[in-house]
Amino acid sequence: MAEPHLLQGRKGERIACRLLLKKGFDILARRYRGRRGELDIIAFEGDTLVFVEVKSRSSSKFGEPWEFVDWQKQQILRRTAEDFIADHDLGQYAYRFDIVSVLGKEPSLFRNAF
Repeated sequence: MAEPHLLQGRKGERIACRLLLKKGFDILARRYRGRRGELDIIAFEGDTLVFVEVKSRSSSKFGEPWEFVDWQKQQILRRTAEDFIADHDLGQYAYRFDIVSVLGKEPSLFRNAF
């Protein structure tokens, strides 16, 4: 059986996907593993390629979930996204990084988070 934090993370990703679909995103991939890191969700919103980091927490006791996407994590996400774009010949699209913060079962979308 998977560790509880992994199960919580997967549940958060499912909640995030439902939110993104409801908002009109087209999901391209989930849990993409590149040479330099992992991207939780890759989607299109219109003509913009969006890399979505999902952070889930059961409470805000130690801070809001989105606060855990620090500078170092952002750099890993950027490099991994650049690899994904190159590997899939998607350089013609504008792109951005969003965060879906899931607190309990309540998701919040932060567009253009970094």
